[in-house]
Amino acid sequence: MQLRTLGATGIKVSPYCLGAMMFGAWGNQDHDDSIKIIHAALDAGINFVDTADVYSRGESEEIVGKALRGRRDDVVLATKVHSAMGDDPNLRGNSRRWIIREVENSLRRLGTDHIDLYQIHRPDPDTDIEETLSALTDLVRSGKVRAIGSSTFPAEQIVEAQWAAERRGYERFRSEQPPYSILTRGIETGVLPTTAKYGMGVIAWSPLSGGWLTGKYRKGQEIDMTSGRPARIPARFDPSLPGNARKLDLVEQLIELAGESGISLTHLAVAFVVAHPAVTSAIIGPRTMEQLTDLLDGAQVSLSDDVLDRIDQIVAPGTNANVADSGWMPPALADASLRRRPPAQRAAA
Repeated sequence: MQLRTLGATGIKVSPYCLGAMMFGAWGNQDHDDSIKIIHAALDAGINFVDTADVYSRGESEEIVGKALRGRRDDVVLATKVHSAMGDDPNLRGNSRRWIIREVENSLRRLGTDHIDLYQIHRPDPDTDIEETLSALTDLVRSGKVRAIGSSTFPAEQIVEAQWAAERRGYERFRSEQPPYSILTRGIETGVLPTTAKYGMGVIAWSPLSGGWLTGKYRKGQEIDMTSGRPARIPARFDPSLPGNARKLDLVEQLIELAGESGISLTHLAVAFVVAHPAVTSAIIGPRTMEQLTDLLDGAQVSLSDDVLDRIDQIVAPGTNANVADSGWMPPALADASLRRRPPAQRAAA
């Protein structure tokens, strides 16, 4: 694979990043098999591995750590912090208290003395971005972290973080990890132009839109809502919801386009993501060796302008088929009470 530079860091990474979310209780529970998959990806030329503390509550990091023994120096290793790691409300978020504590846990689980890219998994409205950047800066200066990034931040918060870093002399986010697929193109409007302006690398998650772009979910076929991702995040899979019903229609059109192009839907989907000039890497998250092999077979697929134009006709640029696929909702959109005056004020008006 021809390596790409991650933003302005000088770090060279493969256009496919191996995502480790499916290694552990959330997916493949066989550690030995998961390690074989990681090794196969590295042997195929992938040098970029991404995980997170929250994936199977640390189990994914432990598996990655085992797989990288003896190969750590050849891999650009990324992980993330933010999500809940316990019932205690302080075992989550973007505070200095939690970041400083949790990075030590990630280092231990990963079996390494440094993390190449440490990312803030989601925005935290309760924490000042200067608090977060201050803690991350200390980690970079201590050598425990090489570079820092954000994940699923809206454009305005990316800008705020860049300005805060410049104003305070902190390390700045060098990358952003947003959701991006043919079905989830909202970042094309603001996020991708913003990351390009600030010279940030872009590591796109869910290029297969949670399995929708593998052909797993089709019109006329029942979706099992009792297990896996559909059970964890029904807003993204329940076919009775308008956004998901639309995805079922779009998938049929994309399957037809892929067939006319002589490639699989999976290869069409990933090739679309890595074709965008602002994207550094697309995260592939196989659960099985067969899935990895299929994804690697599509590494050389390049889409013509005609095919890309057809995709634009099916899913308009800058739009999401389902808003729930955007990965993070501002509190004022997620909580209806924040859009309402208190009853007494409404009565007085």
